[in-house]
Amino acid sequence: MLIESSAPTRIDLAGGTIDIWPLYLFHGGAETVNVAIDLYAKCRIETGGDGYTLESKDTGARVHAATPEELVASGTLELLARLVRFFNPPPGMTMVTECAAPPGSGLGGSSALGIAVAGALDRLVGTNFDRELLRTITTNVETAVIRVPAGLQDYYPALYGGVNALHFGTQGVAVEPLPVEPDQLERRLVLAYTGVPHFSGTNNWEIFKSHIDGSKEVFDGLDRIRVTAANMREALLARDLDEAGRVLGEEWRNRRELAPGVSTAQIDELIGVAHAVGAQTAKVCGAGGGGCVVFWCDEGRKPDVDAAMRAAGVTVLDFRIDTGGLRVDVS
Repeated sequence: MLIESSAPTRIDLAGGTIDIWPLYLFHGGAETVNVAIDLYAKCRIETGGDGYTLESKDTGARVHAATPEELVASGTLELLARLVRFFNPPPGMTMVTECAAPPGSGLGGSSALGIAVAGALDRLVGTNFDRELLRTITTNVETAVIRVPAGLQDYYPALYGGVNALHFGTQGVAVEPLPVEPDQLERRLVLAYTGVPHFSGTNNWEIFKSHIDGSKEVFDGLDRIRVTAANMREALLARDLDEAGRVLGEEWRNRRELAPGVSTAQIDELIGVAHAVGAQTAKVCGAGGGGCVVFWCDEGRKPDVDAAMRAAGVTVLDFRIDTGGLRVDVS
């Protein structure tokens, strides 16, 4: 049997960090707005042979073991190993994974990879879990791997695709698709990778601890981010892309106040260059400190911003908006 799965990564537009449980429970109406993109995380499982083999094309790491417990004990490809241990497929499988998003890009690549792997293993063993249960399993396994609380927003673009507002509350997470024409949004966005990876758990963990410890400054900062996410949702519902660009700048200002380390001298310089050639505004993706920067361009100015970023020596990531989410094929 051959099983192939893919899950999109995402660009977060507004409302990051407030998606971490239980922070959103302290901010009524918490939401996050993001968009799924076709920089896919992929998983391929072939059955046959003996034991369990895991391989990552991105890192070059490979591990073989007789049992799932031995996979986990090896400490190699821990996210994959822990997911295999949870689903506990019969021996005789080889899993190969890869992700088009650069490591540490801030595009939610590890979470998308977790969803792709969980989806493939779910099909392999026939558990047929619904999407929310797949999300819960993947979140819990990834949290055990990174050893800090995981935000929830990255899993939903991987599952559903599209442009969504995610509403967080007592009953869980509600996904609201937003009526944005993908090509119109694509014409406004340039995505550049700084070449400097980041680890999202670092900034978010400091914010999380400060919030739980009762910091009014952090509470007020996250509440401003909550309001900004609501403004982004309203702008996209109204299909007002100029207003959405303005709100993206508002999100960036709020995030810099909440976590000063979110920006770097390189990121500030890139944003200045982009502004000079037609970027309305910009923000880092994910927790910042490196990774990717998304630029919101004035109408018709995307080629200029794209060219300026390439001239600045950073990698421009070409993408399209994904509308399908997790896909699993069996042959």
